[in-house]
Amino acid sequence: MEIILTTPDPLRAGFVRAALESRGLRLAVRNEFLAGALGELPAQECWIEICVADEDAALARRILAELSAPGRARSVWRCPGCDELIEPQFTQCWACGAFREDVSSAQGDT
Repeated sequence: MEIILTTPDPLRAGFVRAALESRGLRLAVRNEFLAGALGELPAQECWIEICVADEDAALARRILAELSAPGRARSVWRCPGCDELIEPQFTQCWACGAFREDVSSAQGDT
């Protein structure tokens, strides 16, 4: 198995784990519960490691690159239905129910 990610951040590890598993990659997570040993062990020995099967390593690196690509972060968007400003984590307008344009076109609702 090859280590694809080493991180102290359990949220990032969980996000990457879910992304890799959703693509069908076989993986193992090491040190997932070692945070309680901080202070007893050097910090980097407690970091979470995500490992994938050797034959999946190239695909896993491509997926990580896609996840880290600039432009993935969204910004505030303006509703096409009522012109309301909507926070980036939402795909549907709270005021009129219209979907963000990139979501509605992906669903075929144009």
